[in-house]
Amino acid sequence: MQRSTEADSHYDQLENMSTAELLANINREDQTVALSVQKALPQIEALVDGVFSRMQQGGRLFYIGAGTSGRLGIVDASECPPTYGIEFNRVIGIIAGGDGAIRKAVEFAEDDFDQAWKDLQSWNIQPNDVVVGIAASGTTPYVIGGLSDARKHGILTGCITCNAGSPVAGVAELPVEVVTGPEFVTGSTRMKAGTAQKLVLNMLTTSVMVKLGRVKGNKMVDMQLTNNKLVERGARMLMKALDLPEPEARELLLKHGSVRKAMEAAR
Repeated sequence: MQRSTEADSHYDQLENMSTAELLANINREDQTVALSVQKALPQIEALVDGVFSRMQQGGRLFYIGAGTSGRLGIVDASECPPTYGIEFNRVIGIIAGGDGAIRKAVEFAEDDFDQAWKDLQSWNIQPNDVVVGIAASGTTPYVIGGLSDARKHGILTGCITCNAGSPVAGVAELPVEVVTGPEFVTGSTRMKAGTAQKLVLNMLTTSVMVKLGRVKGNKMVDMQLTNNKLVERGARMLMKALDLPEPEARELLLKHGSVRKAMEAAR
């Protein structure tokens, strides 16, 4: 297949550009990413609804990916519990090569067609779970194999890729294709493609968590109180919602452990 993410950059002689030119040109390319995501909104909507229906029934969301794509999935998964108070094992990121590959690339890990399913089995994956493959190229064997095996076992599959008509999209039931085109540095998909994937992941889990009732109004009422900044944020929510002075709001929050529980207790 023709991979637009591997096409030659629109720019050349990068080494001869000034710092200002480098930054302006990278920024010019980055501005196209949100528009590319916009074109995929109907696909993203279908994926959100599919994930929500499974999670509403107690299912889990799994991400599988390699390299930058795998790391982005792990980042998104790891941020769901502190942000929304959901259990740590409800959104799970898996990267080719194991957790060591988060920091250091593992040679040829992405080329193993069978390993993703083995990794998923270690989590005792079930039919009501969802597997979303993340692959900028859309050709990563680790992701293709994992999605193929998941479908064989009746598990709902989706993907996020940045090339049109890719093998990954072909095997996923709910594909999201955000076509970002050539990178500023040819083939460096950690740039525009990675940004697009991050935007889609933000949209996916934010929308699902809102639909699961993890947001009230526009506030993260189930966030974990893991640092002083979040305690202060929670206290401000209670001050506004319950018309309390700061000391009382903070005391109530710390007593009950979350904004939601504190509000329920006060009312």
